[in-house]
Amino acid sequence: MPDDLVLAQRAALAGASVGLRYFARVRSLAQQQKVDGSVVTEADLAVEEEVRRVLLAERPEDAFLGEETGEHGEGRRRWILDGIDGTLVFVQGDDRWQSLIALEEDGRVVVGVAIVPAQRRIWYAVRGQGAFVADVEDGQLVRERPLRVGGAPSMLAECTVGVLPPLEMIPVTYRAQVDRLADKAVVADWSAHAALLVASGELDVAVQVGGKIWDYAPLSLIVEEAGGAFSGDRGQSHPVTGTAIFACSNATRKAVRAALDDS
Repeated sequence: MPDDLVLAQRAALAGASVGLRYFARVRSLAQQQKVDGSVVTEADLAVEEEVRRVLLAERPEDAFLGEETGEHGEGRRRWILDGIDGTLVFVQGDDRWQSLIALEEDGRVVVGVAIVPAQRRIWYAVRGQGAFVADVEDGQLVRERPLRVGGAPSMLAECTVGVLPPLEMIPVTYRAQVDRLADKAVVADWSAHAALLVASGELDVAVQVGGKIWDYAPLSLIVEEAGGAFSGDRGQSHPVTGTAIFACSNATRKAVRAALDDS
């Protein structure tokens, strides 16, 4: 029986294969709007179902929570899935979309995997064992490299921040919060999810608005295992809904949290 990380990686690769087939004809996919205003396509459900199929084949007793497939089962072990994270960029043909998988044990995330299929890269972490990134070639992981956050900037004005969704897609609800941060730090572009770039030392901070548990669970572990810090904008740890902060240090996280606060 494969260990949990190997299984999660296998599921991520299987889901990526499905996602890439849809991505090749993304312009023709029908789009629907969910109750919360987010966009969904048949690709979101197909990828999530494939990931869940692979995991269930080896872990039939585990519980599951998926953005599209909902909650199934109960117990101390729960897989948290997001088949296509970044559907807004996916439907535009942008290669920054990803698939996310986390394993939670007793309410704590212990495995996290984020695969960016169109860029052929995969990030992953196991609690207490560090975080890594690898390339994907012919369905295999190659050139594994350890991840480490960069040094903390001495002041917020020097802090490079990646904001998600892209600035032009920020919901009105969060616009003022993002503008407060942009006035005090350097907002930078991101070539993959900004939290992954924090883990690799390419950005100091990532701030994502409007997210839910499946958006944050694996990324939080990857950043923490790379030496960084994570919380919601009110300081809450997993699970977080709304605005999340991924930072190169706890001091930087606190400074960003204060900048986001409107009280």
